[in-house]
Amino acid sequence: MVESAEKEARRALARLRRAMEKGRKELDALSGAIRHAEGDDFPLDAYEGVRNQMDEILDFVGEEGRRLEEKLLQAGGLEPGRVRRG
Repeated sequence: MVESAEKEARRALARLRRAMEKGRKELDALSGAIRHAEGDDFPLDAYEGVRNQMDEILDFVGEEGRRLEEKLLQAGGLEPGRVRRG
């Protein structure tokens, strides 16, 4: 039962990461289209602010992934940082 909860958590983190990465691409596309249409009236600061928020969410996803991995390693009796990936 716990394994499926961990598996679902990893999947949810991966989905959120992919959604945010796609969202950043869409924001860039929107920004380019609107910037072209509006010229000097384009709200650059607002778009940079949204992009920064998306970056913060991606950072959060990465931190949660690391936190989950540490908990899984500790639950398995392994010390985080001592396991190498091949």
